[in-house]
Amino acid sequence: MNKRYILLLLLSFFLLAYILPLGARDLVVPDETRYGEIPREMIATGDWISPHLNGLRYFEKPALGYWVHAGFLLLFGENNFAVRLPSALAVGLTALLIYLLAGSVSRREEEEGRHRQGGFTEVLAALIYLSCFEVFGVGNTAVLDSLFTFFLTATITAFFFATESPPGSGREKGFLILAGLSSALAFLTKGFLGFVVPVLAVAPYLVWQRRYADLLRMSWLPILTAVLVSLPWSIAIHLREPDFWRFFFWNEHIRRFMADNAQHKESFWFFFLTAPGMFIPWIFAAPAAVPGIKSRLSKQGAQGRLLRFSLSWLILPFLFFSFSNGKLLTYILPCFPPFAILIALGLLQELKKDTPNRLFQGGIAVNAVLFGLIMVAFIYVQLFGFNGLRPYSRTWKAMMVVNGLVFFVLFFVWAFRSRTTINKTLLFGFSPLLLFFVVHFTVPDLTTEVKSPGPILEQYAQGISDEDIVISDENSIRAVCWYLKRNNVYLLEGAGELDYGLQYEDAKGRLLDMPSAVDLIQRNRGRTVLVARVKNVARWRARLPQPVFRDQSGPNGYVFWRY
Repeated sequence: MNKRYILLLLLSFFLLAYILPLGARDLVVPDETRYGEIPREMIATGDWISPHLNGLRYFEKPALGYWVHAGFLLLFGENNFAVRLPSALAVGLTALLIYLLAGSVSRREEEEGRHRQGGFTEVLAALIYLSCFEVFGVGNTAVLDSLFTFFLTATITAFFFATESPPGSGREKGFLILAGLSSALAFLTKGFLGFVVPVLAVAPYLVWQRRYADLLRMSWLPILTAVLVSLPWSIAIHLREPDFWRFFFWNEHIRRFMADNAQHKESFWFFFLTAPGMFIPWIFAAPAAVPGIKSRLSKQGAQGRLLRFSLSWLILPFLFFSFSNGKLLTYILPCFPPFAILIALGLLQELKKDTPNRLFQGGIAVNAVLFGLIMVAFIYVQLFGFNGLRPYSRTWKAMMVVNGLVFFVLFFVWAFRSRTTINKTLLFGFSPLLLFFVVHFTVPDLTTEVKSPGPILEQYAQGISDEDIVISDENSIRAVCWYLKRNNVYLLEGAGELDYGLQYEDAKGRLLDMPSAVDLIQRNRGRTVLVARVKNVARWRARLPQPVFRDQSGPNGYVFWRY
C-alpha cells in the first residue's frame, strides 16, 4: 500500500475522531467549564499573570495552559470547539512527535543496512497512540493533560535525538536546548512534574547505555534553558501573589503525592489494575509484541536503542505515578507515547515472519469477542433497561452506538482474516474510528443531565442582566460563570476547590451560609437568580424563600430559580 495513501488515512482518522466533531457536545462540569472560564476571565480582566476563577484566586496550576486556551478563545470565539481544540491539537502534535521519533529509527536502520518496513513503523506507532481509548477520551476533553503530555513528549524526544547526535556537536546542543524549552513549557502547564518525568525517563536510559558521564554533561544546557524560560512568569507571579509558590508547591505536589488525605487517594496498585483498560484495543496486541521487543532489546542498532529508551520512558514514570497517593487515570497519559513505540516496533518485528502470529490473531479475536459482548449488553439495556434506566430516549442515538460497535467488530474480523502485515495492523488500528466519531453525538441522557448544565443556562442567559445577583453551588459555579459571563457569583454553603481563593480579604462575603443567602435574596427581590444541582436544592428547599419562577433540567440535573 502506498505510504502517501496510508498517511492520508492517518490524517483522516485524526480529523474525524478528534477535530471535526469537537463542538457537538455541551461542556461538562467541572473540568471543561473550568478550563474555559479561567482563560475567559484572563481575557475579560486583562490579568494574564494570576489565574482567577469566579474572580477568586485559583492557584492549582501555572498560567501557560490557560494562556493557550485563551488564545484559542480569541481565535475561534467562546464556544465548545475552541475550549476543546487545544487538547485535540496536542494529541495530534504528540502523534507527530511519535512519528518523527520512530521514523528516525527507520531511516537509521536503512542507513545501517537493516530491513526497513517501508516507513510503516512510524505510521503504526502514531496510529497506536491515536487509537488508544484513554488518549481519545482525554484528547477530546478540555483538560491540561494532553497539552502537558505533548510538552513532555517533546522534551523526551528532543533528548533522545541529542543522545543520537555526535557529543559536543551543534546538533546535540540544539536538541538539548529544545529539550529545556519544552520542559519549561511542561512546567508552566502543570508544575514540577515537567522536570521530574523527563529525568525519570532519560536518566535510567543513560545508565543502561553506560553513558555515566553524560548524566552531568548533557544536563546543564537543558536545565539552564528551562530556568531561563520559566523565570519571567515565575518571578511575575511571586511579585503579584507572594503566596502562590507556597500553596502550589505544598498543596499541589507534596500533599497530593504524600499526604494521607491526598485528593483522589488510591492504592499503589490502582494503575496496574485500571490502566490495561485505557490501552484498549492495543493491550491485547501487547503479548504478540513482547517477543519482538525482547529479540531486539540487546541489539546495538538504532532500533535497539529506541526500544531501551522507550522502556525507560514507560516504566519509571509509571512507577512514579503509582507511588503517588493521589491518582487519576489521566496522570498516566505521558506513558502512552512510549507504549505506542514499543508495540509498533515489537509487533512489526514479529509479523514480518512467514507464519501467522498466533498471539496477535488471539488478541484480535479477544477484541472482537469483547466488543461483541459489549454490543449485545448495550442492546439489551437499551431495549429492557437496567434498574429502570435506558441509556438513550432517542432511538437514533442508540442506533449510532450500535453501528459504531458493529464497525469495531467487523474491522477486527477483517483484520483477523487479512494476510498482509500492513493491512492487518491498519484494520486493527482503524477499528474504533466510527465509535470514536459517534460518541461526540451520543452522550448518554443521564450523563448529559448530571454533567452538562449548559442547556438550561443558555436558555435563560439573555434574561439575566449585569445588575442581577446570581447564587450558585460549588457543583455548578464554573458553568454559571462561563455561560453567564460572570466572575462575581455568590457561593452557597460548600466552597470546594475555591476554598483557597475565598480566604483573601477581597473575597469576603462571597461564600454564603443559608441565613446570609436568605437575607441577600430578600433584599434583592426581583433581581436574584439561583442555579444549583437538584440534589442540593432538595436539601435547602425548606430554608429558602419561594421563587417566583422555577425550572430544572431533570430530576438529576440543575435548577434555575428566579426571585
